[in-house]
Amino acid sequence: MAEEKITTKTPTASRKKRSTRSVPSGQLHVQATFNNTIVTFTDKKGNVLAASSAGATGFRGSKKGTAYAAQVAAEKATETVKALHGMNSVDVFVKGVGLGRDAAIRTLSSFDINVDSIKDVTGIPHGGVRPKKARRA
Repeated sequence: MAEEKITTKTPTASRKKRSTRSVPSGQLHVQATFNNTIVTFTDKKGNVLAASSAGATGFRGSKKGTAYAAQVAAEKATETVKALHGMNSVDVFVKGVGLGRDAAIRTLSSFDINVDSIKDVTGIPHGGVRPKKARRA
């Protein structure tokens, strides 16, 4: 008996190419903690265009909290947003007290991105926690 090989060609789904819209100006959000630095580029409405963090760029442990790790994370996100969306000016929002606050902002100058404004949006507690109950004598 002759063997028949049946080959059916599966139709490849036609993928719609994701259109990259031009966003000339947007926002840069930098969250700098002692353990990590997260850099996020958004448009003016807050929709995320590109993001990176010190952990995502290969740093592990206590090295994630360093200024150099924040610089590398900012470079990675900036390359993406510059190539795909053509961004050339940003408003910077910095949150947190980590070492990567300034390093992430300084990185923008090497990519020819203008910084329109820098705003600190670090949360400040008002009211605080409930005090301990009074000692009995």
